[in-house]
Amino acid sequence: MRVAEYVWLDGAEDRPRLRSKTRMIGWDEIPEWSYDGGSTYQADVHNSDLILLPVRTYNDPFRERGIIVLCEVLNQDRTPHSTNHRHELRQVCDLDVWFGFEQEYTLLGLSRKPAAFEVGANFREQGPFYCGVGAYNVFHRDLVEKHFQACITAGISMHGYNAEVMPGQWEFQTAPKDAVVASDDLWVARYLLDRVFESANLRASLHPKPADGWNGAGCHTNFSTKKMRQSWEGIEEAIQRLSSRHEAHMKVYGTDNHLRMTGDCETSDPSEFSVGSTDRACSIRIPVTVANKKCGYLEDRRPAANIDPYQVCTRITKSIVLDED
Repeated sequence: MRVAEYVWLDGAEDRPRLRSKTRMIGWDEIPEWSYDGGSTYQADVHNSDLILLPVRTYNDPFRERGIIVLCEVLNQDRTPHSTNHRHELRQVCDLDVWFGFEQEYTLLGLSRKPAAFEVGANFREQGPFYCGVGAYNVFHRDLVEKHFQACITAGISMHGYNAEVMPGQWEFQTAPKDAVVASDDLWVARYLLDRVFESANLRASLHPKPADGWNGAGCHTNFSTKKMRQSWEGIEEAIQRLSSRHEAHMKVYGTDNHLRMTGDCETSDPSEFSVGSTDRACSIRIPVTVANKKCGYLEDRRPAANIDPYQVCTRITKSIVLDED
């Protein structure tokens, strides 16, 4: 027997949240399971059973020989639940389209204020914190490193991590994968983030604007098609298809994203679509390596830290591959 941690997304209105529960399973089985959807905003309490369908497994970094079982949510008749956006992504997923995420998060203390502000330091302006080194420049690096190593142990393809512009704010990046795998990896990396920091009574907040006057938190989304990776024509075509669908994208780019996207603090105007080479105040950034090579990928800087990657990948795929509104 081995220990399995079943993980799924609930039906919270502002953004889906992670839920999990534990069971013993045999070495050669990963069975379906059920749970009380009435307690996760997904069902009526009088008819609350929903089904957990295992879809991907990861090594559990907290248990010897344990596994994490990522699940889709099904109704009792086995149709996808209305909150199951992974199912929708699977319908449009193209294996030639690659995604990688830059997940920013802010550490909050018991007071629900940024943990860095609780040490008594009088931070007045941004400057020394981005990729900073040393006390009063970075905070809780030991736990951030623990999370990074946990992701690697789990089998998530990580790219790196760094301290961000606001004190106590960090970012990790995932390596490019197809849309479903990339989104699964991001959700499990978020699960591990919550697990690592809960033991220290810290919350890794994904709120887009945790403190006024400071940089917000995004989840910049890097993407490419085979045509983009081979030609400048592919880059231009993707930009053109995105430009006419700005409003549709913003609808799935995170709750309270308007608080972050003000045109200041390295954000673009939320009402306008813009493109810039190496410009971090644009909707879409063309990295310098792409501008020089005339092929590669694009960075969508509009998504907030609290996005559902399943919905974001679905929207981007519909725009740049299917050319659908």
